[in-house]
Amino acid sequence: MGFIGLGGQGTGHLLGGAWTYVPGGYVARPDVQVLAVCDVRRERRESARQRCNQMYAQARSQPTYDGVRAYNDFREVLDRPDIDAVLLAQPYHWAAPMATLAMRAGKDVYCEKPIAITVREGHGLTTASQRFGRIYQAGTQQRSEYGGKFRLAGELVRNGRLGQLKEVFAYRQPGAFFPASWTSERAVPVPAGFDWDLWLGPLPWRPYGGEAGHTLSGLFVGDVNWSPHHYDIVHWIVNPDPTAPVEVEFGTGTRDAGVAAHPSGAAGRPEDGQVHYHYSNGVVVHSGPYPGEPVGNDGGACFVGTEGRLAVDRGNLVAYPSRILSEPLQPDDERVYRADSHSGNFLECVRTRRPTICDAATAVASMNSILIGGIALALQRPVKWNPATSDFPGDAQANRLLSYTPRPPWRFYS
Repeated sequence: MGFIGLGGQGTGHLLGGAWTYVPGGYVARPDVQVLAVCDVRRERRESARQRCNQMYAQARSQPTYDGVRAYNDFREVLDRPDIDAVLLAQPYHWAAPMATLAMRAGKDVYCEKPIAITVREGHGLTTASQRFGRIYQAGTQQRSEYGGKFRLAGELVRNGRLGQLKEVFAYRQPGAFFPASWTSERAVPVPAGFDWDLWLGPLPWRPYGGEAGHTLSGLFVGDVNWSPHHYDIVHWIVNPDPTAPVEVEFGTGTRDAGVAAHPSGAAGRPEDGQVHYHYSNGVVVHSGPYPGEPVGNDGGACFVGTEGRLAVDRGNLVAYPSRILSEPLQPDDERVYRADSHSGNFLECVRTRRPTICDAATAVASMNSILIGGIALALQRPVKWNPATSDFPGDAQANRLLSYTPRPPWRFYS
């Protein structure tokens, strides 16, 4: 394997941390051989190279080991024929383009969110996975981890424990790529060992202003960071018709959602800046956050049906009435894909070639729901999405936000 992007999340995967849920990370696994580490920051890649080589030397009782190489340019990693798979933990704008290039190069890919920042990027991602027969896993760990809470929630809802599902309350805004203020008057010298031009990649040129984490200010509206966790679970459980149009309403003023419908029990729901998805199966998904309600990073949602409601996040699974949780699922009930380790599922699928629990098509469908809601948020008005044509019929203004032109010489999609 090769590891591209060695910030907190990438290093956590590589060497052990909250993101892998496996002590010691991938480098400690006996079934994985790390051959390459890559980052546009020299100190990050050199530190990772040294630590990996030290760990392999200790594990093999060798005085020295030098089998892990460090790279600045990810394309050199993709050119290596002895690397089977890559783990990508890069800035947001590089997620889909880099994953697409990796699959074209014959690599299987584990990619951290946000999966894609435009609809066109997501289409290119799924096309590459299918055309080149590559395994893809999105870093939406809630499907596999946290004691199976989200999986159980999905099976309970899908098997009618709430009656007919009517509404879902997500606790994050959707988001979209919307560079409304992609300028910076501040310019400072680029730090030694930092390849700023490669960090920007396909983005329009901008002087280095001292900031360069996952993203830069002025690129996005709403939330594309935590929302993929939330909406991936919502999409998994709602299970909408992937071919049916979706209407996205932009909320203004206040609607009376009713005491029974709102997860907090509040009768009035302020809606400024919220969007509402109307699916063909009759389910309405409401974005958040909601004023007066605590919103953490636990990836939660509340599902409301005709016979009860259920809320789930990383720490809790609760329902009203309580019998929704106390009555066990039956042998003939519908079950969803089960995986108890997200990274383990990826490696298993690399070997078996079966689809992962969050493959490219699945991940992109969830991300598209975020992006079309984000476009409504950016435009401050309703939009209507047709998944069969991947556009907003007759809406040129919204369709312009489905893609952007990469900065030369970068080109990812034909």
